[in-house]
Amino acid sequence: MKKSKAIVILLCAILALVGLTYVDIFGYDGAGAGSASDISLGLDLAGGVSITYQAVGDEAPSTTDMADTIYKLQQRVETYSTEAIVYQEGLDRINIEIPGVSDANAILKELGKPGSLYFIAQTDDAGNQNYSVQLLTDANGNTYTGYGLNKTIEEMLADGSIVLMGTDVKDARAVTTQDSMQNSMFAVSLTMTDEGTQKFADATRRAYQNGETIAIYYDGEFVSVPSVSSVITNGSAQISPMESAAAAEQLASTIRIGGLKVELEELHSKVVGAQLGVEAISTSLKAGAIGLGIVIAFMIVVYLISGFAASIALCLYVAMIVLLLNGFDMTLTLSGVAGIILSIGMAVDANVIIFARIREEIAAGKTVYNAIKTGYEKALSAIVDGNITTLIAAGVLFFLAPGTIKGFAETLALGIVLSMFTALVITKYIMYAFYAIGVRNVKWYGVAKDRKPVNFLSKKNLFFGISLAVIVAGFVIMGVNKANTGDMLNYSLEFKGGTATTVTFNESMSLEEATATVVPVIEQVTGSAVQVQNVQESNEIIFKTNSLNVEQREALNAALIENFGVSEAMITSETISSTISNEMKSDTIIAVVVAIVCMLIYIRIRFKDLRFGVSSIAALVHDVLVVLAFYAAAKVSVGNTFIACMLTIVGYSVNATIVIFDRVRENMAVMSRKDDLQDVVNKSITQTLTRSIFTSLTTFIMVACLYVLGVTSIRDFALPLMVGIVCGAYSSVCITGALWYVLRQKFPAKTAK
Repeated sequence: MKKSKAIVILLCAILALVGLTYVDIFGYDGAGAGSASDISLGLDLAGGVSITYQAVGDEAPSTTDMADTIYKLQQRVETYSTEAIVYQEGLDRINIEIPGVSDANAILKELGKPGSLYFIAQTDDAGNQNYSVQLLTDANGNTYTGYGLNKTIEEMLADGSIVLMGTDVKDARAVTTQDSMQNSMFAVSLTMTDEGTQKFADATRRAYQNGETIAIYYDGEFVSVPSVSSVITNGSAQISPMESAAAAEQLASTIRIGGLKVELEELHSKVVGAQLGVEAISTSLKAGAIGLGIVIAFMIVVYLISGFAASIALCLYVAMIVLLLNGFDMTLTLSGVAGIILSIGMAVDANVIIFARIREEIAAGKTVYNAIKTGYEKALSAIVDGNITTLIAAGVLFFLAPGTIKGFAETLALGIVLSMFTALVITKYIMYAFYAIGVRNVKWYGVAKDRKPVNFLSKKNLFFGISLAVIVAGFVIMGVNKANTGDMLNYSLEFKGGTATTVTFNESMSLEEATATVVPVIEQVTGSAVQVQNVQESNEIIFKTNSLNVEQREALNAALIENFGVSEAMITSETISSTISNEMKSDTIIAVVVAIVCMLIYIRIRFKDLRFGVSSIAALVHDVLVVLAFYAAAKVSVGNTFIACMLTIVGYSVNATIVIFDRVRENMAVMSRKDDLQDVVNKSITQTLTRSIFTSLTTFIMVACLYVLGVTSIRDFALPLMVGIVCGAYSSVCITGALWYVLRQKFPAKTAK
């Protein structure tokens, strides 16, 4: 590389960093568009719209019907935000909370009134018309075609004219398709349930034979009256053409919302504040900045000019991820912060792997330039394999997991791709540029010391015993917790549900004021952790606690009246369900299992040895169980961030293991027949030991800053994550290599590789 080109590269990197940082802080226009403050935030960080629906009818719906309705509504509102939540309040109410919006009326208009949807045959069995075409005239004198019912819904239900209900539709989506002339057109794609498939086949057969239509009737009006062009027996159909994409999406949305088992009506709506408060954002930003500063200082001190190059790239990484969060319109929550932290750790990890390789090549006698070139080449496989396995997990979670996990998967995937780009491209060219302008002395890069391999495998039984003891102790503690409290872990409201107490104070009170003055009173009376949300433009504040019995509610009311002078009429309490439904739990478990299987397959293909994959997954399970034991022993609250914490540990664990296995694979390729496999494993672990320690340390620093500076909910997230980072470092060094060696001895390869 010529010196002039090197100067241009360095100037471009600096200008890009300054420019991106400016946009992140101030935006690209006077209104702050594109800035960090413009990023969409979740309910935990920014609040949003809260809408309460009540079931129509004199009797409360069954538990099963309410659960089914909540699950379908959850899928529906995720079109607004992956972080939207739906939960039950009382016996017949459902709450929907959608982050990042403030206009409840607009949401209500788009969401529609959840009610009953019917597919109506044009004529009944006797040939009587169920609906007829009418020429309607509006107030402006315009005449248009409409449809009117000739019989009541009750009559059509009785005589079989209603051929399908909304509950027979499994899904409805707006799509773009082609007509017979290959022209693009908008349509609505319908998928029926198993029962609905047969009903729809019978209905379309009759309508097709008689040249009739099947009308879709919802909320007192016809929303579509499509003709039937063929008999549809596979349960999949399209309504086309639609006049626009918006019309197609509106019809699809109406059909989806009309497929609920419970008919709902709006009770009230309000704009609620952040669950964690404004302080959570400022402290998280401060913690991130301090942590990043410490990591940069560490990289420069340890890796000198290489660390300086990596620090520039790392700053560019942070600037770009803020910009792309805006560009992709992602919703950032505390779970998303977890994904970013993991990706920053992996960005540092990639650089540490590369720099260690460069020092090894310099120690082997190569020039600095050739050492840089060879170092990147040899580090590539470990970086790619480690990141791709985590990216596979993120992809599976995005497509299969429920909405709150999708947000984590999005930010994690974005961070992984960006971290690989900055480490393998930006850092690389900056290092070549430094070399080209004259920074060529070996002292600026460092030389790897020749370390005697540590005999880790000789202690494998001790390591296995320690891990087994911790895991067993964890299960014992969970059993004791179960016997004493009824729950193995300290489940929060998100998992167990509880009581929501809404208090209208005499004067407006900020979230921080309520947390400082009211929450201690509630905690003393109820003995429960408290979540707080304020209602904008009112004196209302919502306090969510564990489930309270009648005596506890009365005691709480008395304490609020005595301490804050509120009227008893201004205190209302409702039982609320968990925001993480059983369906969401099962969907998450399925997604994680599929992700693990996909990672196992990838490792098997890349390493051509199933034992590598089995050892990696075993280490992953080990780390999760150890952290679970910590949750049980320390009684850390298990809430929304629990899943994100565990998934972060999974990604971190797999990545750390892959780095060691990559070195084992490399050393095995050049080992002689005289070399002992145990020595190869010990050598590989020792060669990557610095990487294991440094990467764990830098990631630990980032999370520790969150713990020290964060609010209570953030600490409940950061503390187990720190345990997971330490555990991941321990398992990758002490467990995985030894376990692979044991499997290799117990199940030797049939043929030599």
